[in-house]
Amino acid sequence: MTTDPLAPLLALADVAPAVDRARDRVDQALRHRALRRQGGQVAAEVGLRSAVASAALEGYPHEREDVRAGTVTDPVLQGALRVAGALPGLADLWPKAPRQVLARLHVLAARGVVPEEALGRPVADPAVGARLDGLAGLVAGGTKAAPLVLAAVVHGELLALRPFAGPSGVVARAAARLTLVATGFDPRGLVAVDVGHREREPEYVGAAGAFATGTPDGVRSWLRHYASAVEVGADQVGIIGDEILAAS
Repeated sequence: MTTDPLAPLLALADVAPAVDRARDRVDQALRHRALRRQGGQVAAEVGLRSAVASAALEGYPHEREDVRAGTVTDPVLQGALRVAGALPGLADLWPKAPRQVLARLHVLAARGVVPEEALGRPVADPAVGARLDGLAGLVAGGTKAAPLVLAAVVHGELLALRPFAGPSGVVARAAARLTLVATGFDPRGLVAVDVGHREREPEYVGAAGAFATGTPDGVRSWLRHYASAVEVGADQVGIIGDEILAAS
C-alpha cells in the first residue's frame, strides 16, 4: 500500500482546525442570497479582483477601477485577467492532465512578457521536472488529503519551483484556485483566495519562503496562511454580493 504523502499534514499543530474554519466560512459564503440570481455577476467580479490581486503579488499593482475601466495595458495584469477568465474551462481537465493545464496557464499569463518560444515550456532542469511530475501525480488522484491542503501544496510547490519564465506566480495562484474548483471545494470558483494573499502579503511571502524549506514548521506556517487567505477570499463573496444587491 502506497502511503499518502500529504496525510501527515493535517496532524501538524493547528492545521486541522484552520482547515475546518476555512471550510465553514466557504460554506457560509456560498449560501449568500446574491448567488441565486446574480451568481454570474459575482463570479465576474471575483475574477477581476483575483486577477488584480495576483498581478500585484507578482509586483505589478494597479487600481481595480482603472482595470475595470480598461485603461491598464500592463501585460502581466492582462495575463492575469486571461488566466482568471480561463479557469472555469480548465477545471475538468486539471486533474486529468495537470502538466498540460500548467503549460496553458503559462501561455495565458506570460504572453507579451516572455519570448514566444518560452511560452508553455518549463525550465530545462531535471530536478524541477521531477518535482513537477510528483505534483502532477498528486493532482491526478495521488492523495486523499483535504482539498484545501492539496491546493496549498500545489501553490506552495509551484512558488518554490518557479518552473516557468516570467510571471510564474500567476500560474501558481491559478493552479491552486483550479484545485479548489476541481475538487468541489469551490465548484463555481467564487472564493477570491488571491485577494486574501494580497491582503496578507507580508505573511504570504514569509510563509511561502518557509514552505520552500520543507521543514514541518515551514509547511505548517504556509498551510495556516493558506487557510486564512481562503477565509478572506470567502468573505469577498459576501462583500461583492452585498454590493451587487445594493446596486440592483
